[in-house]
Amino acid sequence: MRRPAPLPNNPEKEAAPEVTRPARRGAGAADDVPTLQSATRDDAVADGSPTDAASPDGTPPTSTRDVWRAARARRKALRSEIRRFTQRSRRRRIVWLSGIGAVVLLIGGSVAAAYSPLFAVQKITVVGAASLDPAAVEAALSDQLGTPLALVDTSEVKASLLAFPLIETYALEARPPHDLTVRIVERTPVGVIRSSAGYTLVDAAGVALSTTAEQPAGQPLIDIDGGVDSKAFRSAGLVVRSLPDDIRATLSGVRATTPDDVTLTLGTGMTVVWGSAEESALKALTLSAAMVKNPDAASIDVTSPDVAVVG
Repeated sequence: MRRPAPLPNNPEKEAAPEVTRPARRGAGAADDVPTLQSATRDDAVADGSPTDAASPDGTPPTSTRDVWRAARARRKALRSEIRRFTQRSRRRRIVWLSGIGAVVLLIGGSVAAAYSPLFAVQKITVVGAASLDPAAVEAALSDQLGTPLALVDTSEVKASLLAFPLIETYALEARPPHDLTVRIVERTPVGVIRSSAGYTLVDAAGVALSTTAEQPAGQPLIDIDGGVDSKAFRSAGLVVRSLPDDIRATLSGVRATTPDDVTLTLGTGMTVVWGSAEESALKALTLSAAMVKNPDAASIDVTSPDVAVVG
């Protein structure tokens, strides 16, 4: 007997999805529930399993924790790339901030130390005193001892030095950590003025330096019409200060009635007609040369500095 022909295939059966059996995570079992390879995306979402996220090892994620781990790995990799590309700029920023911080720290520390007792005045040194007693000046400034060098009161120093008329100018020098130096320039006396009080020693500005009953040795007697406030006195003072030391040592008298007729008297009896204080340096050279050539002259006129008139 012949076998009957097979029935035609059913299209609905051919379209049915193929059933597969995925492996279990644990030990293999024969009774695992089969899944459909052709499950749609909506079915996967409905089941709660992620579809487009990857786990750190590259395998498809099977849970929300795997998705979270994959996202964290991506963020970590992104931060690493950002740090790699910005490393040079961050290094420059650190260098600049470190330098600025060091400068600020140095300045702040220096200022704080300068105003602290670490730099307080413990020693006062007076420089430039010839006629003055340095110890007396140091004693007058003793109230500055213990004061930080940066806080030394210059007005108090000035008030203390006013007690010394011989001081013409002064300068303060702070020498850390504890030394305060006072550099003074003394006034140069030009002679004495005789009055009822005695002999008053004055400088070229007419400042009285001291008064004694007897005429100080080596100081000429000044006879000026109008006193120390006149133009004639200022002219005579400039003339005396321009004299060479050897001639100044022999000067015994200075007379003037106007700024243009200053006359000097030397200890040898010689009279020097000087005139005004103009070109005093050149007149001094002319006088020195004329005195060498004419040591016994009674008078020398240097009113015109180019030609000395010997009498």
